[in-house]
Amino acid sequence: MSDLLTHTHGRAGHISLNRPKALHALTLEMCREMTACLGQWAEDDAVEAILIDHAEGRGFCAGGDIAFLRNSALNDGGVSGRAFFHAEYQLNHQIFTYDKPVVAFMDGITMGGGVGISQPARYRVATENTKFAMPETGIGLFPDVGGGWYLSRLDGRLGEFLALTGARLDGAECLWAGLATHYLPSEGLSAAKAAIVAEPQRIEAILDEHSVEPPEARLAGNRERIDRLFASDNYEDILAALEADDSEWAAKELKTLRTKSPQTCKVALRQLSESRKLDDFADNMAMEYRIASRVLTRPDFAEGVRALIVDKTNDPQWDPPTAEAVSKDLIDSIFAPLPDDQEWKPL
Repeated sequence: MSDLLTHTHGRAGHISLNRPKALHALTLEMCREMTACLGQWAEDDAVEAILIDHAEGRGFCAGGDIAFLRNSALNDGGVSGRAFFHAEYQLNHQIFTYDKPVVAFMDGITMGGGVGISQPARYRVATENTKFAMPETGIGLFPDVGGGWYLSRLDGRLGEFLALTGARLDGAECLWAGLATHYLPSEGLSAAKAAIVAEPQRIEAILDEHSVEPPEARLAGNRERIDRLFASDNYEDILAALEADDSEWAAKELKTLRTKSPQTCKVALRQLSESRKLDDFADNMAMEYRIASRVLTRPDFAEGVRALIVDKTNDPQWDPPTAEAVSKDLIDSIFAPLPDDQEWKPL
């Protein structure tokens, strides 16, 4: 069975992720196949819109192939891992700049690589099953696949909060935050897709017609705290602000941050700060590729995956172990340009 199902219905191209046992995590081959398919449909006048969803199971897409990336970090110096990032980021950029409307159905777990193929879509549909997160700092990575661009453009300091803590949002919270454009009940997705296939020129109206009022966004109640306590671009300041606050919420978030890689928390804050200044998504992806190329082979990534995913001991030994020990020079080196022949470029 193919990991990716691609076909056309009427005037719509349809891509379904099909790795249910891996929660549809993306492989290098899947990224390349999606890119080829989208390229073909871009030139086909008979295709007016694109649908991206998952074939079965509870995940839309749980991310990238973490086991593959860790194997690359440990065994080939990151060569195959960088090839994966390069192809994945080209796909992210391709969707972002695609001329025809793309509709992504975030029905289920939408994390990491799943964010990368849904956020650049013109229409992003959340449901009661949506579980959205960028949890990379917990495994020594950073919120890539365009995360710097999307998170830095959320209101207030919500993006910084999500990047650092890896907090999970439900569908209602995604709509409230602007990460989703529509909220549909999962039982109504089939009818909405069928209507889009029949009338692709009416996508927005169809999604509006099938939308329902979402539950209250729970995160909205913590908006003031997030903006106040995560206000700084200096990671030590955020930790100090949480420590000084006597609320239960602050104590819980501080405990969460203490489990994350100090290195990649600092990387994420710098990434969002830099992304906010950019006006071209390609420049953002080139920056994220530089970061990924370095972070992939730093100690924290292989160790984070070992502790959380392989051995499941949940006891990562971060290197450097504290925020104070992560030097500005180290962060500068992670963001530094690559040799010209190694820089990321769009398709």
